[in-house]
Amino acid sequence: MEHFKREIELYIQFIKLEKGLSKNSIVSYRNDIERYLNYLLVHKKISDLSGVTLSHIEDFLDYLIDSELLSSSSLARNISSIRGFHEFATVEGFAKANPAELIELPKKAKKLPEVLTTQEVEALLATPNIETPAGIRDKAILETLYGTGMRVSELTNLEMNQLFFEIGFIRVIGKGNKERLVPVGEVAQEAIEHYVEYVRSLFFKPKNAEKAKNRIFLNQRGGALTRMSIWNIVQKAALQAEISKPVYPHIFRHSFATHLLEGGADLRAVQEMLGHASILTTEIYTHIDRSFLHQVHKEFHPRA
Repeated sequence: MEHFKREIELYIQFIKLEKGLSKNSIVSYRNDIERYLNYLLVHKKISDLSGVTLSHIEDFLDYLIDSELLSSSSLARNISSIRGFHEFATVEGFAKANPAELIELPKKAKKLPEVLTTQEVEALLATPNIETPAGIRDKAILETLYGTGMRVSELTNLEMNQLFFEIGFIRVIGKGNKERLVPVGEVAQEAIEHYVEYVRSLFFKPKNAEKAKNRIFLNQRGGALTRMSIWNIVQKAALQAEISKPVYPHIFRHSFATHLLEGGADLRAVQEMLGHASILTTEIYTHIDRSFLHQVHKEFHPRA
């Protein structure tokens, strides 16, 4: 699969770092996408993602069904893979439109996202050594991930002119360049301000100023931090905090939403902060909230 190699590798890196999938899941997603793109090349003579239409995708799914190669769950995963890949391709500029957005997934129970407890979050946030410049930066990164619920790509692209701390907000540029204002708490704000005032200049290198593009979080060479860098920072914190469950950058976003709803936050307010186009996407977190309520009821009600 040489023709679409760049697009495939970038997408695999994206799902690995942002979604925290297992190695087996990543292999499955890679196989799904490679099978799909090979079908487009061989059967449809399509070598550019901009030329893909909804009918091409439907033809491919008919091909999978007719060949009886896959179980119903594998077919559902293929649809999810294709939708995710085309959404990524649109955001990254490989195609102008997403032909897969109207493809429906087979109805099945949603898997609840894993979340951190508040105790686990506190343990993670306490790990960076704030006696060092890198520790101060890493502390600000972890506080920002949990304090705002922003995606890793949104954090790595965050620039100085997006901070509006005088009103307690950060302007986040999300998928499809959609902007939203996200409130930032005092703890996260203080961590960012401390890093920007005392540490960022230590990482800044004039020769790499153009490469950094005014980004807030920089690496030791003065360039902008990558998704892999954030992954490594989170993994280091999880190891030091001795947390046994899988910890990855996106789990901070799940935890942010869940903890807000458990505390009584309005669902639509959480939807706005997360930047979800549909409230149906946000509603998955309410299932976690209900399970939490069920647990409390079962434990404490005399007639449970």
